[in-house]
Amino acid sequence: MKAFIEVDAGTDERPIYNEQTLEQIGTKKVYKPYPYAYGFLLDTISGDGDQLDCYVITAKSLISGDTIDVEPIGMVESIENGEEDHKILCRLSNENMMVDSTIEKKIRDFGEHYFDDRPDKQVVVGRFLGYKDAIKLIDSCKINAKKDE
Repeated sequence: MKAFIEVDAGTDERPIYNEQTLEQIGTKKVYKPYPYAYGFLLDTISGDGDQLDCYVITAKSLISGDTIDVEPIGMVESIENGEEDHKILCRLSNENMMVDSTIEKKIRDFGEHYFDDRPDKQVVVGRFLGYKDAIKLIDSCKINAKKDE
């Protein structure tokens, strides 16, 4: 599947993209640097009305604005201001990365403190789930699946 990279790993500058045209429309500074490249899965719509968010777990440098091939390996539950905003955990198609306790800790810490400078935002990071749960969520968010309902 294809993911669009919005944010490079290690940066606290978040480019803002129009998710339909993939055109960059702005940039904002965030409270903490992203632990991994972050973006969204193309051709999906999640519960918050945006495309389904994802982290790409890799040591390789991924660049904001790139579209890449990824494979889901898990997901993390995330509730933002009472609304589901789960994240898919992916790896590059040619890598064998797996989610371990170190990766979970980095993502949990980021998710729980990303909005520390915004008291109007409340995020609860829940369980880390495996491949089957990730696929179930992706399938429920595919645009073509929505049209068929």
